[in-house]
Amino acid sequence: MTQANNYQKEILNTIDSYLHKNDYKNAEKQLLNYLAQAVENIDFSTEILLRNELMGLYRKLGRRDEAIKTVESVLNLIKEKKLQNNVGSATTYLNSATVYKAFGMPEKSIVLFEKAKKIYEEKLSTNDERLGGLYNNMALTLVDLKRFDEAEFLNKKAIEIMKNKPLEIAVTYLNMASAAEAETGLLEAHEKISQYLKKAKVLLEGYENSDGYYAFVCEKCASVFGYYGDFLYDEELQSRARRIYEGS
Repeated sequence: MTQANNYQKEILNTIDSYLHKNDYKNAEKQLLNYLAQAVENIDFSTEILLRNELMGLYRKLGRRDEAIKTVESVLNLIKEKKLQNNVGSATTYLNSATVYKAFGMPEKSIVLFEKAKKIYEEKLSTNDERLGGLYNNMALTLVDLKRFDEAEFLNKKAIEIMKNKPLEIAVTYLNMASAAEAETGLLEAHEKISQYLKKAKVLLEGYENSDGYYAFVCEKCASVFGYYGDFLYDEELQSRARRIYEGS
């Protein structure tokens, strides 16, 4: 591992230590400090990494203007430095697309997802888990665009790729439940939704000694169960997440 990679790994470990405790204020402070250093040192690789982390944080916190401004700045940097066709830039396209999706701009989102998909499918192996993550996220935007068949196709591909990642598959099943409702309505999709929820619940069990990522997944999934009326499991997942964060 190069010195630059070691430095970037240290940055991510530092930021993760805050995120695992839900300490978003200090996570943002550290990211902005590191970003200022990267800009001063003309370290484009680290700058791109940090802007990716920042856009994800702002998206999670619902800070729309800052998230979109960060997306625009990193996309401009990639274009300026002619880095559009590498895997790292594809990951930035994916992250940027999720920001646009989160803030109700699926038309902008899908353009970036298509760019990321083209590069990933050309440069990664067909079972690379990064492809599974892309398909998962892209399917959400396709649902927003009412392109349901394409969304289902990508969700199924994601499940196949993520066969050794049960938590990721659980999230995909919950996404498929929401997609089924969006396509045909709650009553008509009831049976499908029930099956997807059951499959997801099985995959979310058996993580007694868990880390911050499991807590994150619990938080992400809890509200979906609550939305479909399983209030007890909603609260159970939220409690698991709280216990993990409090023990960090």
